[in-house]
Amino acid sequence: MGAVDAGIIQFWAIAGGMALAVALAMARALLRPVPPRDTDPDLRVYRDQLAEIDRDRARGVLSDSEAVTARAEVARRLLDLDRRGAGTEAPVAGPRALAAAAVVVAVVGATAAVYWQIGAPGYADVPLAERLATADALRATRPGQAEAERQVAAARPAAPAPDRQMAELMDRLRSALADRPDDLEGHRLLARNEAALGNFAAAAAAQARVVAILGNAATAADHADLAEMRVVAAGGYVSPEAEAALDAALALDPDNGPARYYSGLLYAQTGRADLAFAIWDGLRRDSAPDAPWLAALQAQLPEVAAMAGIRYDPPAPPAATPGPTEADIAAAADMDPEARAEMIRGMVEGLAGRLAADGGSPADWGRLIAALTVLGENDRARTILTEARTAFADAPGAIEEIEGAARRAGLIE
Repeated sequence: MGAVDAGIIQFWAIAGGMALAVALAMARALLRPVPPRDTDPDLRVYRDQLAEIDRDRARGVLSDSEAVTARAEVARRLLDLDRRGAGTEAPVAGPRALAAAAVVVAVVGATAAVYWQIGAPGYADVPLAERLATADALRATRPGQAEAERQVAAARPAAPAPDRQMAELMDRLRSALADRPDDLEGHRLLARNEAALGNFAAAAAAQARVVAILGNAATAADHADLAEMRVVAAGGYVSPEAEAALDAALALDPDNGPARYYSGLLYAQTGRADLAFAIWDGLRRDSAPDAPWLAALQAQLPEVAAMAGIRYDPPAPPAATPGPTEADIAAAADMDPEARAEMIRGMVEGLAGRLAADGGSPADWGRLIAALTVLGENDRARTILTEARTAFADAPGAIEEIEGAARRAGLIE
């Protein structure tokens, strides 16, 4: 028998013995006999006889000597009953015996069932240092980007074919860039369009060329885009090459949202759920409500927390405070200036307070900017627009939506 097998047997022997000891202690309490109670029928009879003797003596039926003799006889019988009761106790009722047996079975069975559910039957204990070493080895020896892409390509369905015009444009773009390896804007365009067509490996290769052309001028967003394209090309797997791009992005901007998300995913995939939870929970707290990574992060946080042994209660979504809609603003335009300003002012201040405290969606920011413009507070509206651009720096689509609202309000051209 090996050392591991001996350790497993020893564990089960100790755990089983402890569970059985607890169960037997509980059963013993149930099986403990119940001593006779004062309501014993014989005891009541003798007490009634003593009372009757006192009544007969009072009526003159018994003389004093006869009463003493009778009381002595009853007392003797009471003592005899007490001696017999001291050594014998009432038998245990059948239901109580069944309950004791059920306790033994329930405690031992429940203990085994709980361990089978959350434990690792058949495995010896793994010390923390050994688990960390295993995670480090897993991370160091995981497959590279090329191998991951080959595996995914074999299982991934082919991307839908583009229309003929788009296919011709892409062929021309690829051919032109083959002769212009340092064309920055051309490779940016190629990366975006390859990704849009579902050619994620080609998109990652084009983005890698963008980063190479930029050199030290590459931004955190450039490196994060490269990491994301590599992860998507590998079917959601964070390869060593994707990790290198993440490291570069975080070195330039430790707050970069996509880089933080994929760094957490890396640790989740390599046995370090504790680090993954720390990264993701921090990112959740720092993210705007409409951050593109937030939904995926919130869906995975409970499972990662459970794997890390961390109690995690997902926060309740903040109660939304409605701001002025475009219909409200349009209706206000028909009011007299004072009434319009008063109506909008109350809505604006409420919305501004909520956005300052909890953040909000691009639509909320756009409504606030439009409302301030109606009030004639263009300088404040421009300040809010600048804050919104900063808040959504990693979400170009959100910035475009906010700027669209500002443009419709006449704040910008």
